[in-house]
Amino acid sequence: RAVRLLWALCLGTMAFGMSDVLLEPYGGQVLHLTVASTTKLTATFAVGGLFGVGLASRVLSRGYDPFRMASVGALIGVPAFLCVILAAPLGSTPLFIFGTFTVGFGAGLFSHGTLTATMNDAPSDQRGLALGAWGAVQACAAGVAMALSGVIRDLVNASAGAQDVMPGVSGAAAGYTTVYAIEIVLLCLTIAAMAPVVFQFRQQARA
Repeated sequence: RAVRLLWALCLGTMAFGMSDVLLEPYGGQVLHLTVASTTKLTATFAVGGLFGVGLASRVLSRGYDPFRMASVGALIGVPAFLCVILAAPLGSTPLFIFGTFTVGFGAGLFSHGTLTATMNDAPSDQRGLALGAWGAVQACAAGVAMALSGVIRDLVNASAGAQDVMPGVSGAAAGYTTVYAIEIVLLCLTIAAMAPVVFQFRQQARA
């Protein structure tokens, strides 16, 4: 159970973390937003995260399963990244802003859920160790995710050149779209990794 949680934490953190350094340049390069507007995207993402953490704290204090909370956060991230992807072909800035906020919201739910699950599952005399493991996995996964996202974007954009890769998606958007698609796949893997634990919790609750 602990190993499964750490794997899910790794996958989920990578899924949400790959977009951290790409949202602002995506808005500027693809949607042609001003510098001031793209800077506000970071604030939008952060506000979404705060809402997610606040809601998770409120719900988990009532006995809600933290594994399920983390799974809900990952599930919310899937349509959120779809909104971000579709913002380019549709040329919709409001859709992009909504997607950015929702990505932050899902990340907040996921982060709080995995942290609470880690602390709840650890023996009382090993919670410090569990917290350290959670922080180490999250930090490593986030660092690798941000590095990979930049490399993947550059490689795909270099391959696409200036040609449109599909209707409404220019060569400049190809790398970003590829990264966001990878994040959706990682979120699906995260949900699949946590599903057995969520199912086990529900069975125990019914018993």
